Amino acid sequence: MPLFDLRDIHFAYPGRGEVLKGASLVLEDGERLAITGHNGAGKSTLLRIMVGLLRPDAGTVTAFGQERASEADFVPVRRSAGLVFQDPDDQLFCPTVAEDVAFGPLNLGQSRDEAMAQVDSVLTLLDLMYLRDRITHKLSGGEKRLVTLAAVLAMSPQVLLLDEPTNALDEENEARLVEILEGLPQAMVIVSHDPHFRSRLATRTLRMQDGVLSDPAPKCRHAGG
Repeated sequence: MPLFDLRDIHFAYPGRGEVLKGASLVLEDGERLAITGHNGAGKSTLLRIMVGLLRPDAGTVTAFGQERASEADFVPVRRSAGLVFQDPDDQLFCPTVAEDVAFGPLNLGQSRDEAMAQVDSVLTLLDLMYLRDRITHKLSGGEKRLVTLAAVLAMSPQVLLLDEPTNALDEENEARLVEILEGLPQAMVIVSHDPHFRSRLATRTLRMQDGVLSDPAPKCRHAGG
């Protein structure tokens, strides 16, 4: 059974033409699916539709074996599929790193002690304990990016949805991120313009173009002569 099965998804923002014009996607357990495409092609929109932050105008979203349509349908999806936003400032809103990372576990019903133990576990995994008590809004862009990943991993998701995860990362932190993601067991959907990053992580790649997803066009081969 696929983790996600999106069929014939259509979506338009108010006052604009359709962004998605029949996009379909299947994510299997263990896959790391990369999605590429130009800016504004609808990649981020699709990720938001997968977790119910946006609702398609037409088409079906099946997640974890059930078709999802209402807000109530998507509440359990967000517990099992963690979305890391393109802009960390859209995701981090607590005063300190520890509080931001604890927010999800606390919302899932963990006690304060359980949530803080999860904070320490995840920050240790990502080698970010040195940021534990830092003021979130004073972090660098790269540090914020890694903390958003920590905040999502603290909820023990089954799927990671990563929207341009290398934004604001220098070469060293990007290498760290690749190493971290390579070692994680979760299935992933990775929206990225970075071909090197995609080649290191993806088990499969789709291209968003003209509102639909398809296999990337093969490169032309020149005839010898």
